[in-house]
Amino acid sequence: MKLIEAIIQPEALERVKNCLFEADVHKMTVHRVRGCGQQRGYSESYRGKIYKVNLLEKVKLEIAVNDKFVEPTINAIIKGARSGNIGDGKIFVTDLERCIRIRTGEEGGEAIG
Repeated sequence: MKLIEAIIQPEALERVKNCLFEADVHKMTVHRVRGCGQQRGYSESYRGKIYKVNLLEKVKLEIAVNDKFVEPTINAIIKGARSGNIGDGKIFVTDLERCIRIRTGEEGGEAIG
């Protein structure tokens, strides 16, 4: 079992969801987050004063998958999120030690579905 976390551009969310659905991945958690990477933000003028905005709006997806879905999930995220520009995002894959479905008490791969 793996936990896949992806930080993507907000406007890419619908494309990524569609690509995930095509890959038969339907369960995910979505968060609105702020962060910065290579983009390093931008400057903005408000009432004659310059403000540096270095925490940009992003979307974070968290998807728990069984091992056979790891590569299809990664490929779907890349397909939907890639524009070729700085700021497309990152994908993190970590081992998922334990998963428990609260309603039934199922554990492991059965709990992920």
